[in-house]
Amino acid sequence: MDINTLNSTDLSTLRGMIDNARKVVIFSHTKPDGDALGSSLGLMHYLLKKGKTAVSVVPDQFPDFLHWLPGNEQVLRYDRHWKKALDAIDAADLICCLDFNDMGRVEAVRHAIEKSNAKVLVIDHHESPTVPADLLVSRPQMSSTCELLFRLLWQLGEFEVIDKKIATCIYCGMMTDTGGFTYNSTDPAIFFIISQLLTTGIDKDKIYRNVYHNFSASRMHLLGYILYEKLQVTESGNASYYTLSREDMLRFNFKRGDAEGIVNLPLQIKGLKMSISMREDTEKDNAIWVSLRSVDDYSCIDVAEKFFNGGGHINAAGGHLDCSLAEAEEVAKQAIAYFESTLQKPEKS
Repeated sequence: MDINTLNSTDLSTLRGMIDNARKVVIFSHTKPDGDALGSSLGLMHYLLKKGKTAVSVVPDQFPDFLHWLPGNEQVLRYDRHWKKALDAIDAADLICCLDFNDMGRVEAVRHAIEKSNAKVLVIDHHESPTVPADLLVSRPQMSSTCELLFRLLWQLGEFEVIDKKIATCIYCGMMTDTGGFTYNSTDPAIFFIISQLLTTGIDKDKIYRNVYHNFSASRMHLLGYILYEKLQVTESGNASYYTLSREDMLRFNFKRGDAEGIVNLPLQIKGLKMSISMREDTEKDNAIWVSLRSVDDYSCIDVAEKFFNGGGHINAAGGHLDCSLAEAEEVAKQAIAYFESTLQKPEKS
């Protein structure tokens, strides 16, 4: 199967950037998820095997259920170790920006990246990229940045370099960004890539358990509370939303990542096409984080862009609001009402 992605010119540029780099800093977006961290660590391990100095920097905390990933203990959190991160950036001759399409996604790290004289490589799968780069590899049709990373290593002729650690990171990112391969994953190439990753000896079942069966009892109680007390389903049964307040999180000993995946569960309701989650920031006042999920050809990215200052993909999007949780709930109602006619489209057989 042909999974090559770059034209000959871009492939030559990519090869030159990697070959000529000595010190590399890899960035992922704020609140990094499985794809962001998986692609960053996968690339880090690859570069280390190629004899480079490579550092993965994240703006802030990543979820507990990703702390098993190979190399996670080496990740520099900018909010805690900004001096070390800045030293690494100053020394870098190559900066890699993975899994984000806009510099706003890296917040405090942005200034340091923009000041650097290093070459910039962007590898991403989100729409409308604006990150300045010497080489921009943007493929919104891909399931994940990890899928794109694999394709690039494959085209570089580096498959033999991909060991179990690298493959584990890549598989984890592909899996998490497709909800366990339940959406945005109908391309046969995805399963060819999985078949190749399996030859490295990864245990895909254990990776799944590490991510999805790695929660505390408090998280399970939180899940039950959201589904029983907080979930609101529209009268038409086509959409749902729920809110999660600071008080709720305190009550259930919330840790980063405890809300992961819950937004997908309402989609198990027959006929439901869109699910919206709204969560208060644990530190900033009047800051709401929004996650949206949808099924089939219903585009939640349109909802995210129009109502929640966000973006993403057709079946998985996110955004934020600068308002109270009560006000955010009203925005969700307005969004659902605005797209009601689309939500009522009959399903394709």
